Amino acid sequence: MSGEQDELTKLLGRIADSLERIAPPAPAPVDIAAADAFIWRPSPPGLQPVPAVNRVDMVLLKGIDRARDLLIENTERFARGLPANNALLWGARGMGKSSLIKASHATVNQTLKAEGAGPLKLIEIHREDIETLPVLMGLIRAVPDRFLIFCDDLSFDFDDTSYKSLKAVLEGGIEGRPDNTLFYATSNRRHLLPRDMMENERSTAINPSEAVEEKVSLSDRFGLWLGFHKCSQDDYLDMIRGYAGHFGLEVAPEALERDALEWATTRGSRSGRVAWQFIQDLAGRLGLPLKPAR
Repeated sequence: MSGEQDELTKLLGRIADSLERIAPPAPAPVDIAAADAFIWRPSPPGLQPVPAVNRVDMVLLKGIDRARDLLIENTERFARGLPANNALLWGARGMGKSSLIKASHATVNQTLKAEGAGPLKLIEIHREDIETLPVLMGLIRAVPDRFLIFCDDLSFDFDDTSYKSLKAVLEGGIEGRPDNTLFYATSNRRHLLPRDMMENERSTAINPSEAVEEKVSLSDRFGLWLGFHKCSQDDYLDMIRGYAGHFGLEVAPEALERDALEWATTRGSRSGRVAWQFIQDLAGRLGLPLKPAR
């Protein structure tokens, strides 16, 4: 009988070893002191520090003053432990939606540093990893720091159901959003879902109004909506002059305006991104590096 027990014990040991080998790795410890900004890597779960964030100075973001003020105020309230809303920045391409989020994070941290307070942490989660957002939330839920989670260009295609995970995490789940996290997203779509997707739900669902409402309600999880629209010619030229002055690109005002308008005409649009592309071309033609002028 003891021989059979020994064999059973060995068998159970081999099974346990096999299960341990195929089990997913445990999440890496969160070293929050490593940086003020991170990128979420879901496999294996962990946060990759970003020593230097690719961002534009707040003073260079022109034509979005109202959105700037509202987002900074919302972010600062959250950083101080006060109630704040998840934010959706939607609208025209290239108008500084993601740049504003990163610049707001830097601006708020400058204020906190001057007051001797700890920094607000920024975590970027990629669109294709949005289904793992609950894992990320669970990893940082008990951490004493406060986190701004940011997803750029968030939208969902026809067969994509990951939006349900996002809805549950933001407000609808049992655990809900941790008190120490806030979620910001940018999108070209106001409702994050393509119009034909909602129209298809309306035409094929047993209860069309409820099917469409479920998808549209995703945007309702964002208490703060900030719209970005195509900029006027004056705003575009203001961006150009702001960039040129910031980087010390000495060009006659008339020539700068003429060339900038011609550049926008060849691109078929005016936006902050087009203005930045023109400035890069201009600096290259002048043989100057893009470094802030002293």
